[in-house]
Amino acid sequence: MIPFSPPRIDDKTIEEVKETLLSGWITTGPKTKLFEKHISSYCGHKRTICVSSATAGFELMMNWFGVGRGDEVIIPAYTYCAIANAVVHLGAKPVMVDVDDDFTISPEKIRESVTSKTKVIIPVDVGGYPADYKRIYDIINEKKIKEKFCPDNDVQKGLGRILVISDAAHSLGASIEGKKVGILTDITIFSFQATKNITTCEGGAVCINLPKPFDCDKIYKQIAIKSLHGQTKDAYSKTKGNSWRYDILEAGYKSNMTDLQAAMGLVELKRYESDMLPKRKYIFNKYYNALKDKKWAILPPADNSKNKSACNVFMLRVSGVNEQQRDEIIKRVYNDGASLNVHYIPLPLLSFYRELNYNIENFPKSYELYSNEISLPIYYDLTDGNVDFIINSLVRNIESVLGV
Repeated sequence: MIPFSPPRIDDKTIEEVKETLLSGWITTGPKTKLFEKHISSYCGHKRTICVSSATAGFELMMNWFGVGRGDEVIIPAYTYCAIANAVVHLGAKPVMVDVDDDFTISPEKIRESVTSKTKVIIPVDVGGYPADYKRIYDIINEKKIKEKFCPDNDVQKGLGRILVISDAAHSLGASIEGKKVGILTDITIFSFQATKNITTCEGGAVCINLPKPFDCDKIYKQIAIKSLHGQTKDAYSKTKGNSWRYDILEAGYKSNMTDLQAAMGLVELKRYESDMLPKRKYIFNKYYNALKDKKWAILPPADNSKNKSACNVFMLRVSGVNEQQRDEIIKRVYNDGASLNVHYIPLPLLSFYRELNYNIENFPKSYELYSNEISLPIYYDLTDGNVDFIINSLVRNIESVLGV
């Protein structure tokens, strides 16, 4: 069976983790701090703090911004539940909007949804393809949109507009006009969960790139405290000399990354641009070229002169099939010996959000994309033979279901 998305674990990864285990320091420490510096250097933003998950990062940063009861956060209806759940945890309201044909949030739908309660917008980079951040910023900086913004605290007053936090779980290494994801928004959050482009088993990174007058070094320190119970010193800092004494400044979270996780990330990031990302693009292009002449194939956005994708998965859409036929195709390919997937079930179709009165009929594009989407695997150890097998099985089963 060809799996959908196994992590890359080889001798380099094992040796780095082994070295960390034998070092005697496995929780947050020097490797986590080094990993943070390397991420900042790779993407070009100001500061990075590594956390236990991307989801934790969203909650941390919205909490820092003061998002709470009575506030609204605009998110796409077509995404995973993580960002919506984080908004709910803070007592705020997820305001879902529809997406465009490239799977990313519709800027015009954002414009229609901004109210005096809107505090944050969270666009999502889907399949590795970045959202239209320039258009989003053009909208939130419009005079009539900025006039709707009602700050509730000094942080919000300092920004003077809606905060943009990008969900870049799929898009490490993607870029727009030569600028990497990480510097395109106020805050960017990566995921390093096992299925992502690089992995630390679980984990994520918060990339801080706020404009002046914000001091990103100061914010880094605030988030480091917030991510460790509100404690003024992490465990590694307390080992330095007679430095055991600490204080608790707030009822914070427990969402720090460990050195064991960072050890994996350091190996992955070091070889990402020269080895892992090119392999992902190679597989993406192999699918693209094999399927581009099929009349039923609606292909995902590919690299162009402006946007470069990180190629997390290949999000194929099949014209002429409904949701049930799509599921049958996936089942048949699985029976042949390959696992496929679907990204994602729109939030209004999920029981929790449906029961909160979100209705999929209000998001027709999200349902249209979801109903005939099939995600094809992209990962480092996928061989040419594996890709050819998937393509042949996929084409045969699609055309059988379509009757062509």
